Amino acid sequence: MSGGAEVVLEHVRKVFEDGRIRALEDVSLRLEPGEFAALTGPSGSGKSTLLNLIGALDEPDSGTLAVDGHMLDGGDATGYRATTVGFVFQFHNLIPVLSAAENVQVPMMGRRGRDERVQRAAALLGEVGLAGRVGSFPPTLSGGERQRVAIARALANDPRLLLADEPTGALDSETGAQIVALLQRLRESRGMTILLVTNDRTVAEQADRVLELRDGRVIPAEAPRPA
Repeated sequence: MSGGAEVVLEHVRKVFEDGRIRALEDVSLRLEPGEFAALTGPSGSGKSTLLNLIGALDEPDSGTLAVDGHMLDGGDATGYRATTVGFVFQFHNLIPVLSAAENVQVPMMGRRGRDERVQRAAALLGEVGLAGRVGSFPPTLSGGERQRVAIARALANDPRLLLADEPTGALDSETGAQIVALLQRLRESRGMTILLVTNDRTVAEQADRVLELRDGRVIPAEAPRPA
């Protein structure tokens, strides 16, 4: 494991519809390697937009964004998305006709041989508590199990940064708590940096630090929770 990534944003701005929608106005923040931060804020405040920029799914209109000192400047970010960052979404986006193991293997296609993919997928599913569900298909899994498969898939290429967009939003509170606890364990065992978007205050309070995004800006963060 290579530990967590450092993420630094300085004066990042992102607008849509020729400037009529100001998703991010002037965002500056730093995530330390191995930090688990939660990002909250009202609907439409720009939380998912910010995650998309950090994940290089989009690029800022101005400002700078660097991960481990490497600027994300709008160039080819395929390698970055494949190896440095992992994504978990509210809706798991699993392929229903593929088994749990096959879904986990998808990001490894073209990067690892078949035998390694099979072994690694099984190991990752075991790591998220699904050792007995390797051959199961998404329609037969519970919501929490499907989200665990999605987390295993996000870990396929050993990312140093995990971006989780409302990963508990479609789950009941007990299952959601289990998913957050799993993310905490993975952070501790792997040392990766996690940025989790949530509207659930109970979920946010499990993080080391809570950031609030409002009107396109990050409001000063709360102090970290006591160890």
